[in-house]
Amino acid sequence: MVVVNGSFYFINLVSVMFAGHLGKLELAASNLANSWAMVTGFSFMVGLSGALETLCGQGYGAKMFRMLGIHLQTSFIISLFCSIVVSFIWWYSDKILILLGQDPLIARESGVFLKFLIPGLFAYGLLQNIVRFLQAQSIILPLACFSVAALIVHIGIAYALVHWTSLAFRGAALAASISFWISFLTLSLYVLFSKRFNHIRPESFTTEPLHHIISNLKLALPSAGMVCLEYWAFEILVLLAGLMPNSETTTTIVAMCVNTETIAYMISYGLSAAASTRVSNEIGAGNIGKAKQAMAVTLKLAILAALIVDTALGFMDWVDLWPSLPIIWLVAPDIIFKMGKSRASLKN
Repeated sequence: MVVVNGSFYFINLVSVMFAGHLGKLELAASNLANSWAMVTGFSFMVGLSGALETLCGQGYGAKMFRMLGIHLQTSFIISLFCSIVVSFIWWYSDKILILLGQDPLIARESGVFLKFLIPGLFAYGLLQNIVRFLQAQSIILPLACFSVAALIVHIGIAYALVHWTSLAFRGAALAASISFWISFLTLSLYVLFSKRFNHIRPESFTTEPLHHIISNLKLALPSAGMVCLEYWAFEILVLLAGLMPNSETTTTIVAMCVNTETIAYMISYGLSAAASTRVSNEIGAGNIGKAKQAMAVTLKLAILAALIVDTALGFMDWVDLWPSLPIIWLVAPDIIFKMGKSRASLKN
């Protein structure tokens, strides 16, 4: 799951890198657009799909396989509706960013980037649902292979659109949209035609998924709120950097720091995904003791991962290790939050 989440995150980051090679303005604008996209869209979609970790995980543990497909369809409906709402925000994001005090030139370029990223938002929301659907069943290896393949293909698409077409800056965002759709379609074909899902697929499409929208939202919206707050705590730094003098430079520098932090965060996020799967599966099967054991093991691994990442980042700057020490204080609250979230799941 670390590989899966990291690969999908790198799709956006690679687009920013290619856009940044075009000039200083493009680098600042793409970084600002990427942060705004994470704050208002991508983190929200990740959170909405979190309902499937509980619903599909417990359904799989209880061997109620038919309900897995029903819950997946329900989450598709919710994600599509929310993507439409978020797409309106992205369409007018340049005006919103200017109102928030960002440099008008950077804000306008960011708006262009986000408009070409809107198609990818729809694919990303649907993609996250399939990821959680497979994750709940511990089908991870195919998921990892598909995500890495999508990232490799994306590098080629981004290079071609940025350097071989007149799209240039816009091509970087469009490449991310294309890659997300490729990822979603390939995983969809895998779920539709793989024999291992014969016992899950409904014989025909019905209106039953519509009846589960409210129960899904009761889990999806709090999950989206928690995930958004985690991402916002860091991504808001990029918006604040845009208020400083010489905003092109400050926005770029802070965004690069936040991107580095997010890459490190993917390790703990992957561990939490594994814990969520194990806990929900064991609770669905009625094994509360094993669920508690899974939570305890994951917590220890998260602490170990935090120490390793902090040490690695510290030794990157061997002249002065002090700037790396605050990373511990950045990671520690996340560990405590994951522990609290796991305990809440056990109580439920």
